[in-house]
Amino acid sequence: MLLDENIKLIVKMKFGAHLYGTATSESDIDYKGVFLPLKEQVLLGRIPKSYTYTSGTDRSKNTAEDVDYEYYSLHHFIKLACEGQTVAMDMLHAPDNMIYETSDIWNSIVKNRNMFYTKNLKSFIEYARRQASKYGIKGSRINAVLKVLDVLKEETRAKRLRDIWDMLPRAEHCYDLGVDPNGMRQYQVCGKIFQESAGIDYVIPILEKFYDDYGSRARLAAENKEVDWKAISHAFRAAYQTKEILTKGTITFPLEKAPFLIEVKKGGMDYLAEVAPALESLMEEVEELSQKSTLPGQVDTGFWDTFICDVLERELF
Repeated sequence: MLLDENIKLIVKMKFGAHLYGTATSESDIDYKGVFLPLKEQVLLGRIPKSYTYTSGTDRSKNTAEDVDYEYYSLHHFIKLACEGQTVAMDMLHAPDNMIYETSDIWNSIVKNRNMFYTKNLKSFIEYARRQASKYGIKGSRINAVLKVLDVLKEETRAKRLRDIWDMLPRAEHCYDLGVDPNGMRQYQVCGKIFQESAGIDYVIPILEKFYDDYGSRARLAAENKEVDWKAISHAFRAAYQTKEILTKGTITFPLEKAPFLIEVKKGGMDYLAEVAPALESLMEEVEELSQKSTLPGQVDTGFWDTFICDVLERELF
């Protein structure tokens, strides 16, 4: 959907691989932006989250000839940034040569972008962690699932986790996760979370499926088969960007590691011998940096609520 001609753009920039410095001959062109909603949209409570549009000969798939546009409303962009979403954090650090339109509003946001920094850059870390674990990098994950399954299969299927709570293994990838809002204890196994009320007959099939899928992916990855190299390159990118925020308080584009990321994306490296150990090591480093960081634990959302109100009052009312 194209932007209404009456809507004011706060910023428009080139995004994606061209921003990161990882563009190849097959990379399409992406533009991101932020817009100020119309006065009537604000008054009626109908502020859209975003407008998107793709121009190209074949919209069923992205090609180098395609141009993708996505514009976020000011409200939605601030929300994304407060959540530490990668798209917003990337936009906040776009260099001048990637900016096609700008404004005093955008300059003020960028000037205060450190107000979005926290030691819990969850979307960066969680994305990278998901990709790091996807192809069976650590045998300890498989072993954790097997240990839990061994305990569960010794018990009566009618029992619940709470009945054998103290017998459940505790290790790197299987551990207590605290209680949920309802006071239920939670147990995590390789990213899968179970409440203490979960029945053993419910948990076992889930862990068995995880074991089968995980093992299959690990075997294929060991042979460099069916690895989503683009996703893995994005995992490295997210981890490198998180590391830079935690150590230098910024993200620099194009990325210093862009040449390495391009090699990963091309799939020309040995996954098991080169890529997996490097990603695992990087993830451990980033998670340790996050734990030691002196950055605040959460964003001061009140600051950004006031910012939005001030902008709307000045620009629309």
